[in-house]
Amino acid sequence: MDELLTLLQNNARTSVEDLARELGTTPADVAERIDRYERDGVIRGYRAMISDDLTADDRVTAVIEVRVQPEREGGFDRIARRISGFDEVVNMYLMSGKYDLLLFVSGKNLRQVASFVSERLSTLDGVLSTGTHFMLKTYKEDGVLMAGEVQSDDRLQVSP
Repeated sequence: MDELLTLLQNNARTSVEDLARELGTTPADVAERIDRYERDGVIRGYRAMISDDLTADDRVTAVIEVRVQPEREGGFDRIARRISGFDEVVNMYLMSGKYDLLLFVSGKNLRQVASFVSERLSTLDGVLSTGTHFMLKTYKEDGVLMAGEVQSDDRLQVSP
């Protein structure tokens, strides 16, 4: 992966000037590359990593294993598009192994997630079975520690 993408993935708030300095190029070059990545769809968005344990939000997240019947012309893609259209579905992956799709689903409470699974997801044509696991606590997400004290950046500052 391009080093610029790696730097942005680690901290999307890094200034264009700091990125240019770290990459040994100009801020104009970095800005143009970021614009191109955004236009081409390589960069799909930016987000903050939020620790649910430190907010008043009591949302529930479930990991759902889904077995589906692939469609003759569309394979897994057509049913995956249908499932990904539900607002409750936060992340979805095609998997190898005993199940086909892995979903991360979010809801206001356990009842809302259970209702989604039993009334909307499992009743779709092509869905053969589901297995639901409720997340109890997040320790690490996307490489970021979410539990415990906030980690400070103890690296030495490098000035030009």
